[in-house]
Amino acid sequence: MDATQVFTTGQQGLMLLLMVAAPVLLTVLVIGLLVSVFQAATQINEATLSFVPKIVGAVVVLAVAGPWMMTTLVEYLQRTLQRRC
Repeated sequence: MDATQVFTTGQQGLMLLLMVAAPVLLTVLVIGLLVSVFQAATQINEATLSFVPKIVGAVVVLAVAGPWMMTTLVEYLQRTLQRRC
């Protein structure tokens, strides 16, 4: 395996990582933003108010997108392991 193949495999792995992690990260980001706006508007500074909705949102996204994430990761791993050196 030469340097080009190593860099290509690494780049594909990082892109896959971003693609698989994006639904959870974006959901938590949006929920955090909404809760922050709500807290700023109502001046409620409760730590659990920002933590609990993020956890619930992440669990829901993992329940919905989890099978796709797992299938994508398994297919990438199979392609990578079956590739000849």
